Amino acid sequence: MVCAVGLIPVEEALTRVLDHVEPLPAEFVAVATAHRRVLAAGLAARRTQPPAAVSSMDGYAVRAADIASVPARLRLIGEAAAGGIFSGEVGPGQTVRILTGALIPDGADMIVIQENTRRDGDTVVIERAEPRGRHIRRMGLDFSEGDPRLPPGRALTVRDLALAAAMNHAIVPVRRKARVAVISTGDELAPPGAALAPGQIVSSNGPALAAMARAEGAQVLDIGIVPDRLSDTIAAIRQARAWGADVLVTTGGASVGDYDLVQPALAAEGMQLAFWKVALRPGKPLMHGRLGAMRVLGLPGNPVSAYVCALLFLLPLLRRLGGCPDTASASETAILGRDLPANDERQDYLRSVLRAHAGGGFVAFPLDVQDSSMMSALAAADCLVIRAPHAPAAEAGEACAMIRLSL
Repeated sequence: MVCAVGLIPVEEALTRVLDHVEPLPAEFVAVATAHRRVLAAGLAARRTQPPAAVSSMDGYAVRAADIASVPARLRLIGEAAAGGIFSGEVGPGQTVRILTGALIPDGADMIVIQENTRRDGDTVVIERAEPRGRHIRRMGLDFSEGDPRLPPGRALTVRDLALAAAMNHAIVPVRRKARVAVISTGDELAPPGAALAPGQIVSSNGPALAAMARAEGAQVLDIGIVPDRLSDTIAAIRQARAWGADVLVTTGGASVGDYDLVQPALAAEGMQLAFWKVALRPGKPLMHGRLGAMRVLGLPGNPVSAYVCALLFLLPLLRRLGGCPDTASASETAILGRDLPANDERQDYLRSVLRAHAGGGFVAFPLDVQDSSMMSALAAADCLVIRAPHAPAAEAGEACAMIRLSL
């Protein structure tokens, strides 16, 4: 792929961002607090579930031979409750009252649900026969001791937590949460809710990027707005390093203007630059490097550009640090909803809305205006339609690649 001078392709940029990134160390946390944490090691069952054959219904434990013809009259000799054990044996013509989860008494080989019975003192009348083995959960139906059930790299769902607890894990090994420091640069920026002076704009990148990182399970230090002074920018970078940030995300100040001080500040601190400028729209002035153990992503100041670059590069980086096997945002196929012109040398990510297609799947309609400052268009979009560099003109009805937006 040929790019304009100084630009590298998106795929190469992502490869460099993820190069030599190892998962963070493991730590042990209580299973009840491990929701959405990423397993550092697989979990195997520490017990067998159920530990023995148990009843799946309330009813009566019987011998199938005794109810070969119905109605059948059986003598009630006891009861088996959940968590309890009936110590005797069910002999010919006998039955035991049993509740859901109770161990199957010796001698019994099936359960008749109580709706199919009638009680007459110590006699139980079986009014409807059922197949042998019915309503019995066999030993190990769910899992047996030693069975691997939760693999490493899995982000634990609520269902996974229930399984881990059932397998008798009180604590689980998970990857340490990544520490992400966020810096927004620019004299023109003011925090949300502030009274704006002439020429100022509200800083939206910091809250958005902090929320995106937290949604991926990271700890976030939002250092806030840093004015366009080299000393202040260096001080903010040092604050991130002192906190122990694994990733430093900056927005704005990464271009070549007189007040673009992020790259000089990072260079003064010893950053090794991996690349600067990607064949990408929105988001061309994207910078990446390393400052000691800390990875640095210098995102553009335009809010849509910052969001798209974070989606394409920050999230995969956090996933790799978290030990997830799948890092990149998954692309899907949709049908193009309108004509598009030929593309230039940059890979385009077009904000688009999705509509269900009558034949199945989705139709993606790129929005008419794709200006990288328009947050309202980003909020309205359902996906980003991907246009490869130098892609020819496309017509409505053609297949297109897209990334769904969930954050």
